[in-house]
Amino acid sequence: MSTKQKYWFPAKRYGWGWGMPSSWQGWCVLLAYLMLLILAVILKLPDHQPLLFWSGFGLLSLTFLIICWRKGEPTQWRWGEK
Repeated sequence: MSTKQKYWFPAKRYGWGWGMPSSWQGWCVLLAYLMLLILAVILKLPDHQPLLFWSGFGLLSLTFLIICWRKGEPTQWRWGEK
């Protein structure tokens, strides 16, 4: 059995943060995040209820960031290969 942890989001090679998902779980989280944001725009929440839209956007983004932090590779400033 392998004890190596499988990250959903690998660290970027350059800069700080995470790159595109590397597992199906990461892709599901990313697609759910994008679909919920698109749904809010389709429902025209930015025009009719801007406070609800921006608070929802903030909450969704914070949730997505927390998932990336917990399931992603540890981040640090990177500048190419080690």
